[in-house]
Amino acid sequence: MRKGKVFFKGVPAGEVAEDDEGYVFTYYADYLQSPSPQPVSVTLPLQPQPFRSSTLHPFFDGLIPEGWLLDVSVRNWKLQPYDRMGLLLACCRDCIGAVSVEQITEEE
Repeated sequence: MRKGKVFFKGVPAGEVAEDDEGYVFTYYADYLQSPSPQPVSVTLPLQPQPFRSSTLHPFFDGLIPEGWLLDVSVRNWKLQPYDRMGLLLACCRDCIGAVSVEQITEEE
């Protein structure tokens, strides 16, 4: 299972993961209980229940580069363009905007 920690404005907000059934995004309980939590996306409103999908959630898929930048990313990290979770974890540590995703390693 591959996982990524999702940050909103630099604050850990939740976790996105890929498993045998697809993808799941879950907000951290600490984030939901913080003084002023904000959703990472309008399509992922604040809730304690996980969001499940057979494909990568469109919001996260939209963070992945396109066009020539996707080509550069695929070549540099030796990923397949259809490996959306791999691309998300490799390319979205420093995105334009409020959201970033960092890979969670087995040690964490």
